[in-house]
Amino acid sequence: MQSLPIVQPDAHLQESPPARRLPPWLRRNVPAGFGVHSTARLLEELHLETVCESAKCPNRSECWSQQTATLMILGDTCTRPCGFCSVKKGRTQPPAADEPDRVAEAAARLGLRHVVITSVTRDDLPDGGAEHFYQCVLVVRRRTGASVEVLTPDFIHCRDALARVVEAAPEVFNHNTETVPRLYRTVRGRKSDYRWTLELLRRVKQLNPAIKTKSGLMLGLGETRDELLETLCDLRSAGCELLTLGQYLQPTRDHLPVVRYVPPAEFDELGRLAQQLGFERVASGPLVRSSYHAREMAEGAQ
Repeated sequence: MQSLPIVQPDAHLQESPPARRLPPWLRRNVPAGFGVHSTARLLEELHLETVCESAKCPNRSECWSQQTATLMILGDTCTRPCGFCSVKKGRTQPPAADEPDRVAEAAARLGLRHVVITSVTRDDLPDGGAEHFYQCVLVVRRRTGASVEVLTPDFIHCRDALARVVEAAPEVFNHNTETVPRLYRTVRGRKSDYRWTLELLRRVKQLNPAIKTKSGLMLGLGETRDELLETLCDLRSAGCELLTLGQYLQPTRDHLPVVRYVPPAEFDELGRLAQQLGFERVASGPLVRSSYHAREMAEGAQ
C-alpha cells in the first residue's frame, strides 16, 4: 500500500514537541445563546454529567446550542488512567439508583429523538456498570420513545456484562477502538486489549444482529497509514458498520502529545477509503467525535 504523509510522521515530528498553536482548521466560532445556557442549567438541575464537559469536547457549545448532549452515567470519576482522556481519575461512588430516571427526564425535556448514553470506566464494579446501562436504556425508551445509542467501556473481565447491555437492545452499540494496535496500551492503558475490543463488537452482532455497531479512532498519535487501514479492516471483519475518525487534541500538558495535526483533505480521503471498505456510515474530520451528529449517522445507516 502507498503511504500517506499524514500518518507516517517524519523523524523531525517524532523528536520535536507538538506545536502549541492550533492549525486554522481547528479554530472555530463558539456558538452561544439560549440553547447553550438552558442545556447547561438543565444538566445542573438534574445533577447529570456529560462527556461533553468532562472530556473537554470541542463541539460542546455547538451541541448544547442545539439542546443536545451526550449523557455520562456512573459518576464523573474513571478507574482507567488513559493517556488521552481528561475525565477525572480517583475514588468512585456507588451508582445512583435514580440516575436512569434523571437521564430520561433530561432526554424528555431536551426533546431528543436519539439519546447517546456513555459512562466512565468502572473496573471497581463486578459488572462494570452493565446493569446501570441496561436500566438507563429501558427507562429512556419507555419515557421518550427515542432511539438509544450506548457508548460503553470494554467490560473486560466482567462476565455476562456485555450480554446484559445487549439485552436492552439499544439501536446503536458504540465502543471506541481509539487507536491502532501498536499504540494501544500507550494510549488506553495496560488493562486494555485491542483483540478484546474487536471481540466485543463481534459479540454484539452475534447476540443481536439488529443492533448497529460503531467505533471511533483518534488520529495524530503517531499511527501509520498502513496501521490505520489494517485497523479499519479488522473493524469491518468484526462486523462494525458505523465509524468516526477525528483529530486527537491534547487536553493538558500531562496527557499524550499530538504527533501531527491531520489536514481536513486527508480526513476526507480516509473517509472515502473507509466507505470503500464497506462501512455504512462514516464521519471523518478534525473535529469529529464519537457522538457528533450521532442521530444523523444512526438514521442514515441501512
